[in-house]
Amino acid sequence: MSAERVREYLRTKGLEDHITVHNETIDTVEHAAQQVGCSEGQIAKTMSFIVDGKPILIVMAGDVRVNNSKFKAQFHTKASMIQRDQVNELIGHEPGGVCPFAVKEGVPVWLDVSMKRFDVVHPAGGSEYVSVSLTLDELAKASNTVGWCDVCKGSTSVNGE
Repeated sequence: MSAERVREYLRTKGLEDHITVHNETIDTVEHAAQQVGCSEGQIAKTMSFIVDGKPILIVMAGDVRVNNSKFKAQFHTKASMIQRDQVNELIGHEPGGVCPFAVKEGVPVWLDVSMKRFDVVHPAGGSEYVSVSLTLDELAKASNTVGWCDVCKGSTSVNGE
C-alpha cells in the first residue's frame, strides 16, 4: 500500500510523526483543507505531468492553477497532465493520495513558489486519508526536490522570488 510505503520513507527522514490519518477523505483540496483545518492554499497539491515523454511532479499551493505560458517557459513544452488511469503506474501513488514521497525512481519533484507564502504546508501522504504537515525546508528535503519553479497563475512568493 502506498501510504505504508510513504510512512516508512518518512520514518527514514525522521518525519513519521508529521503524518495524520483522517477519518474522512482528503481527495480534493477542499476536503483536505476541511480535514486538516487550514486554508486551501496551505494544501500542497502534487500534480503529475508528462515532460519529454517522462513523468514529473510539481507540488503547488492548493489555491492556484497552472499557467500554461509559465509552464512552457519552464519546461519547454505544453502542460500535459498524466491520465488518471496511468498515475499509479507512472508515479507510484493512486489519484487522491499522490504525494512527493516514495515515488517511482527517476520521477523528479519540483516545488512551485506559490507555497512560499506559508510556513507549513500539507501534502497528501500516499492515500486519500493521509496528510503530512511540513515546513518548506522539510518538504524540500523529504521530496528530494530538483528545485523551485514558478508555473502557476498569480504565484509569487512572499519575497517576490
